Amino acid sequence: MEIGAEGAVPAPGHDCGGTRGIDTRFHPAAAPMNLLIIRHAVAADREKFAATGQPDHLRPITDRGRSRMRRGARGLRRTVRRIDVLASSPAVRCVQTAEILARAFGGRDIVQLPELSPEQRPEEMLGWLRSQDPGATVAVVGHEPHLGFLVGWLLSGLSDSFVEMKKGCACLLTFEDPPAGGNAVLAWHLPPRQLRRLGRK
Repeated sequence: MEIGAEGAVPAPGHDCGGTRGIDTRFHPAAAPMNLLIIRHAVAADREKFAATGQPDHLRPITDRGRSRMRRGARGLRRTVRRIDVLASSPAVRCVQTAEILARAFGGRDIVQLPELSPEQRPEEMLGWLRSQDPGATVAVVGHEPHLGFLVGWLLSGLSDSFVEMKKGCACLLTFEDPPAGGNAVLAWHLPPRQLRRLGRK
């Protein structure tokens, strides 16, 4: 999306009568923010794990899920040059997935973000997203159906889920303006099988 009808950038210190309160870090000369959205790897069966009496947020990924995610992370590394910020839902299955991604990208700290928990509304991510640097590649790991609604809301501004987020899949959104509902652009969406194929090359 364009900022300013003519794309002009005011001189330093000149307010133009209307920029107070606007995040002027986002302007036409700035690199777009990239948001990489990843669903967690295949996890233990929900019902079987519930029978252990442990809460669902402790449910881990399976050995097969871990192996597949490692291959998928290698494929993702071939597609995305770098990750500047890596955040995850606090749920164990998401943190374990984020740890695999962190290793694939040379080691990154993981921010556990309650806003990525499955019961949260998509718009609750905005404050954190807007606090990230323009030009950064921000990766988040979470759950369905939350991620599907997050992607749908960022693309359309509507509370709708129309992009399928299988376990281990990834999609990349870009923002020219400060993140908000309806101003993201979908750069690509890669299902887990395709990421794993890329990881074998």
